[in-house]
Amino acid sequence: MDYSTLKSVIEGLLFVSGDEGLSSKGIAEVVEMNPEVVRDVIIDLQQDFVRDNRGVRVSEVAGGFRLTTVVEHAPYFEKLAYSPSRSSLSQAALETLSIVAYRQPITRVEIEEIRGVKCERPLHSLVNKDLIEEVGRADALGRPILYGTTKSFLDYFGLAGLNQLPDPVIPEGDDELEERTKLLFERIEGRQLSMEDMERELETN
Repeated sequence: MDYSTLKSVIEGLLFVSGDEGLSSKGIAEVVEMNPEVVRDVIIDLQQDFVRDNRGVRVSEVAGGFRLTTVVEHAPYFEKLAYSPSRSSLSQAALETLSIVAYRQPITRVEIEEIRGVKCERPLHSLVNKDLIEEVGRADALGRPILYGTTKSFLDYFGLAGLNQLPDPVIPEGDDELEERTKLLFERIEGRQLSMEDMERELETN
């Protein structure tokens, strides 16, 4: 593998690893190269992003590397998160939120195993809307992030606590999570608030 291809592959690996990131050793195992060589390539990639004024950066966090946004661009990300056109929860976000609510604390990989599809974007949306948050790290390879619901989640759905989540009687043969998700959707129906509505509601509580 030539140098240019290696750099491109590493950038792709960092992208798909999401918030969990990858260590230079972990990347080296995938590309079958020396960790020191991989680290040098990552440093070169970091410099490329800064030199070209790219919208992302390669950051070293807790011994691993991951793609992050530029700190100075934060006001624009906040505008996007609170934009009225993005205020409603998508079906994917609702499904992801239901899984987190019933199975928390839970990792992204575990959520994806349940849904059968990638869920990085719905997770980011839910974090931006303060409905879920990082609650720790799993005691597993790579120490993946554990997600749980927030106080805003309870306020948003009018729940005094997680013990008020729908707890249906499951007919024999039905899937428990699917049934619980369906009931939570029913509770959500009519509660698709804009972020402004949500803020007003929180202020009155």
